[in-house]
Amino acid sequence: MALSGLALLTSCQLIEQPSSLKPQARPASLSQPRPTVPEGPSAESEFLRQYYASFQADLLTQGLLRQDGGGADTPFTARELARNFEQIAFYDEYARGGGLRSGNGAPSFLRRWPGPVRITAEFGDSVPKRIRDKDNSTIRGYTSRLARLTGHSISYVNSGANFHVLVMGEDDRDDVVKRVQELVPNISAGSLGIFRRLPRTIHCLVVAFSTEDSDAAYGQAIALVRAEHPDLIRRSCYHEEMAQGLGLANDSPQARPSIFNDDDEFALLTTHDEMLLKMLYDPHLTVGMRLEEARPIVADLARELTGGDS
Repeated sequence: MALSGLALLTSCQLIEQPSSLKPQARPASLSQPRPTVPEGPSAESEFLRQYYASFQADLLTQGLLRQDGGGADTPFTARELARNFEQIAFYDEYARGGGLRSGNGAPSFLRRWPGPVRITAEFGDSVPKRIRDKDNSTIRGYTSRLARLTGHSISYVNSGANFHVLVMGEDDRDDVVKRVQELVPNISAGSLGIFRRLPRTIHCLVVAFSTEDSDAAYGQAIALVRAEHPDLIRRSCYHEEMAQGLGLANDSPQARPSIFNDDDEFALLTTHDEMLLKMLYDPHLTVGMRLEEARPIVADLARELTGGDS
């Protein structure tokens, strides 16, 4: 996948079957820097840093990665909002438990968190303190925004998290795999393999895990964001992966203005996307609801949010 000779800003959400084993707590060895002093980033990590910096600069030159949330040049109707919600909330970008294998194109059911979402950020040893401090503040602020938009119980915590945002670089790859296995001991080989050998074209991802009681109910999620990204792309990854991890699992080329579109026009959550999140957690929709049942409710919600009939 290429755009002007550079890889598309690709992110993804994968969905796993229920996990019956309790995740282990984060070991102290991953919370504190190792006693050995690193000599600096590896050649591969430095290459990725330069590659993604050039990638971001190229997109900005083209007028992409907008941060304005949409405006007069990106109007959308209630009908378009409802259509986009159906595509993003009821269809899968990737097959369940199938790694990066595409979904089957058939509508699924509504998925979201029935219980509280407790988010925390974990940083690899290779991540500089300035990035840790800045990004931790960004993630905290965005968590509060998601809570306000959805009306759901979403908060940032220092312990007891069920939504882990891992910010790690190429030199932390072994720690990424180890941490994922600690959090989800019975994760499928396909999903674990993505964390182990993350393609360069995938800048960030989130894997959501169903509860034991329902395939449609989320109980845990792990997002991975590459530390080598420049600031705006890292921030865009937080915006998309944390929102996708709440239940907006798919992308749509028709969605605009939206971060749930692989065209990279927008870097940050838009007014359109805020409406999608409000619809996702509206009490008139329920976990596991099929598209046929949800469609008239979605249409009503879209009209209510946009103030329009078409």
